[in-house]
Amino acid sequence: MPKCVLLVVDVQTALVNEHPYNERKVIENIKNLISVARDHEKEVVFVRHDDGVGTELEYGTDGWQIYDEIAPNKDEKVFEKQYNSAFLKTGLKEYLDTKNVNSIILVGMQTEYCIDTTCKNAFEFGYKLIIPEETNTTFNNEYLSGEKLYEFYNFKIWNKRFASVLPVDQAINILKENNS
Repeated sequence: MPKCVLLVVDVQTALVNEHPYNERKVIENIKNLISVARDHEKEVVFVRHDDGVGTELEYGTDGWQIYDEIAPNKDEKVFEKQYNSAFLKTGLKEYLDTKNVNSIILVGMQTEYCIDTTCKNAFEFGYKLIIPEETNTTFNNEYLSGEKLYEFYNFKIWNKRFASVLPVDQAINILKENNS
């Protein structure tokens, strides 16, 4: 039977501690989605980025750890990555295929890097993609604020092209469905 998973990408201590746009709301929404998924026996899959030796996301460091408020349970799968895509050289696609996954609820960091790349790769692989509002975030940069980046990618780039960007409540209802 086809099913849906919640994919949590790069919500890591070093990134959250830098206080991205809408940080608390995003963390609370992700926590709620994880709780509902677990309560309704939907799989939660985590992806964690290793940015290399000497970086804030160096493998094994405190900053590299998945943020404690949303930490995976011992039985939940965690994929390690070194690229913007959660799929590139991680085994994620093969794993999802063995689980007969056909749709992904995608949340995490950073909007314009790993979430964007993962979104587009998932689309190209044929997954139905749902991105709940206020569940991905990023930082201000020299060109745009974190808020503008969030709005641009969620509502201009992804919605109705690569994914369905839905209110969190609708994503929660999808996780509660028996057939997903």
